Amino acid sequence: MPDGGDLEFECLGVEPDRFAASPTVLFQLRIRETSGMPVHAIALRAQIRIEPQRRRYDDEEAAALTDLFGSRQRWGQTLKPLQLAFVTQMVPSFTGSTDVSLAMPCSYDFDVAANKYLHALGSGAVPLLIMFNGTWFSNRESGLTVLPIPWDKEVTFGLPVQVWRATMDQHFPGSAWLRLGQDTFDALYRYRADNAMVSWDEAVVRLLKEAGE
Repeated sequence: MPDGGDLEFECLGVEPDRFAASPTVLFQLRIRETSGMPVHAIALRAQIRIEPQRRRYDDEEAAALTDLFGSRQRWGQTLKPLQLAFVTQMVPSFTGSTDVSLAMPCSYDFDVAANKYLHALGSGAVPLLIMFNGTWFSNRESGLTVLPIPWDKEVTFGLPVQVWRATMDQHFPGSAWLRLGQDTFDALYRYRADNAMVSWDEAVVRLLKEAGE
């Protein structure tokens, strides 16, 4: 049996998790052990990063991204990677290769730069870099062998924007979320109650009209 093993990773696709309690996408991974060693289990960690410099943007998307990157003239200096998620997954035993689903929660928290980026895109794909790390275990004649997964194990993948939107719409159809400070919320609540408004949308729309927006 070889002295050491090696794992290779491939991302085959992505889809919304239709059964998750909160917005989640499922990346379909194929994991191969290339040396012939049996895999007892993998404690897998993945860092998922957006690499915005790897795609083109139309004028509408560029305008929506000004808050993150400034004007197009500055993009040579400002278009930097954005951290999207850290996720973990236990992979059961296999020999040769196996296909597993890697779950990534999604969020509407607009204080997070990656979520601002996702919201700004109208179509196409989100350019991702998925970097793998963790530990895997193999049963050998000498006993259980523990092997590290180095961070240089990585794959690039394009997450379709429509998959992300479908994931969010599954839980929040036609809606978005905005986090407010407690004082701001209390003031907005009083404004809504004092004016007998039936929804938050009505209150915000009226305030925008009063501000001339």
